[in-house]
Amino acid sequence: MTRREAREAVFGLLFESEFRSDEPAEDIFYTSVENREIPADEYVKTAYFTIMEKNEELDKLIGEHANGWKTSRLTNVSRSILRIGAYEMLYEKSIPYSVSINEAVELAKKYDDEKARAFINGVLNSVKDSLEGGKDKK
Repeated sequence: MTRREAREAVFGLLFESEFRSDEPAEDIFYTSVENREIPADEYVKTAYFTIMEKNEELDKLIGEHANGWKTSRLTNVSRSILRIGAYEMLYEKSIPYSVSINEAVELAKKYDDEKARAFINGVLNSVKDSLEGGKDKK
């Protein structure tokens, strides 16, 4: 599985989780792996569970850079894509910020409205600028 395919799998899990918010992340993950035959990829598992665990932190970071947009007002697609990008920028030390941003925009091209691409790019670039100015990845 390529990293791009893994990101798409994480996106699918996050998007699905938006509609199954009353279920534990573990149930959603393992049911989806079984039913949709998602490979047992370490990136997929780590990214999904970390994003689910750090949802509030990621949403706060996204909200700080979304020019007045609350993450709760974003579409499920945009919110899921932004969470993946923010997660990578904060927690995946081996992935350059520019790659995380580019991959998020590619997900938006495939799954989101055309106008969302520029928004996602702008939010994640603002996050990148903030992280580069203040601290290294955790």
